[in-house]
Amino acid sequence: MSEKKIAIMGLGYVGLPLAVNLSPHFEIKGFDISKKRVIDLKKGIDETLEITESRLKKALKKNLQITHNLDDITDCNIFIATVPTPIDENKNPDFKPLLDVCKKISKLLKKGDIIVFESTVYPGATEEICAKELEKNKGSLKSGVDFFLGYSPERVNPGDKKRTIDKINKVISGQNKKVEAILYDIYSKLTKGEIFLAKNIKVAEASKVIENAQRDINIAFINEVAKICSNLNISVYDVLDASNTKWNFLRFLPGLVGGHCIGVDPYYLSYKAKELKVNPEVILSGRRTNDNMPEFIFKQIQKRLKKKAKILFLGITFKEDVPDLRNSKAVELLSFFQQFKFNVSINDPFIIDNTHIKYKDLMQHSFDAIILTVPHTFYKVKFLHIKKLLKKDGILFDIKGIYRNKKIKNYWSL
Repeated sequence: MSEKKIAIMGLGYVGLPLAVNLSPHFEIKGFDISKKRVIDLKKGIDETLEITESRLKKALKKNLQITHNLDDITDCNIFIATVPTPIDENKNPDFKPLLDVCKKISKLLKKGDIIVFESTVYPGATEEICAKELEKNKGSLKSGVDFFLGYSPERVNPGDKKRTIDKINKVISGQNKKVEAILYDIYSKLTKGEIFLAKNIKVAEASKVIENAQRDINIAFINEVAKICSNLNISVYDVLDASNTKWNFLRFLPGLVGGHCIGVDPYYLSYKAKELKVNPEVILSGRRTNDNMPEFIFKQIQKRLKKKAKILFLGITFKEDVPDLRNSKAVELLSFFQQFKFNVSINDPFIIDNTHIKYKDLMQHSFDAIILTVPHTFYKVKFLHIKKLLKKDGILFDIKGIYRNKKIKNYWSL
C-alpha cells in the first residue's frame, strides 16, 4: 500500500479526534450518517466538545474532508469504524450500528483494502460478525484473502483533557503481518504513547472489553462499601481516605456508573461468557450493584426531605464536563424524583432546553435541598453561589463528596 487514503466512519467522541489527529500525516475523509453533524463540523462546531473550533478549522483547511456522502470516500483504501456498540432493552449486545457501517463499507470494498474496528465488541466479533457482513459485497471479496481486518480498541475518555488520543498507549492487531505493519505506521503517527501489538484480533478485543469491566467491578465494590457505611452512619469517603494511606490500596470512588462504556461493555463480555458456558457471576454482580445505585441514592435522599421540598438538581449528563446524556444514571436518579412528584428544578451548564433553569436565573430562587449529582468543574468553582441558594435549614446532597470538607450545616454524601 504505497498511499494510505483513510476514511473514518463515524465522527463522534472517538472518530472526530482520530480524524483530526491523523490529518497532519494522511489524507483523511471523515464520514458520518448525520447530515446535521457534518454541517456543524464544517462550521467548526463540535457538540461533544472534544475538539476546539480552531483545531477543527485548521484540520479542514489541510488534509481533512468531512462528508455524509459515501460517494466521497470511494477512493479510500483504509476504513476505520468508530461507531457506538450499545445494548438492547434486554442488555444484550446491539450490533445494529456496527452492521450498518459494515454494509456501507462493503459497497466500497476493493482488493487490498483494510478495515479497522475501534468499537468495543466481545472477543471474536470482528472476524465472526463484521467479516461476514463485509463479505456481502458485489464483488464477493473474501476476508483475509481479498480485503483484511484490523482491530485497535478506542481509549477515548470523554471530557479528559490530559489523557487525550495523541498521548495514550494504543493496542493494535491485524489479520497478518503486513496489516499490522500498516496499522503500526498509522497509529504511531497518531500518538506519542506506546503502540502495543496484540497477539491477534481476538486478544485485542478481549483486552478492551475487560478494561471497563474491571473498572465497573471495582466501583461496584466501593458502592457496596458505601451502603455498609451508610448503615454504620459513617462516610465512605472518610473510610477511603484512611484506606488510601496503604501503598497497594486501589483508589476507586463510589457513585453513579453510566455512559456508553463502563455501563455497557461488561454486558458484551458476559454475553460471550454465557455463549462459552462460563457463568459471569462477578461481572453481572458488579453490574447489578451499579445499576441499582440510583434507586439506593434516591431512597437515602427521600427519607431526609420534607414532604413538599423544593429541590434543585445539579447535573444530568453521564459524567462531569461532557454534554452527553446517553445512559446517564443522573437522569435515572432524576426520574425517581419526578415519579414521586417532587418539586424539582434542573440545571446543567451543558444542557440548554426549556426544562432547565439557567444558572444566572437561579439567584431568584431558594431551595430546601440541592442535589449535586454531576460535579462539573463549573459547580466546583461556584461553591459560594450554590451555598447561597439553600434555605436556612436546607440540605446539600453531594453525591460525590466534592464539598465534604466545606463548612455546611446540613450536608449529606455517600
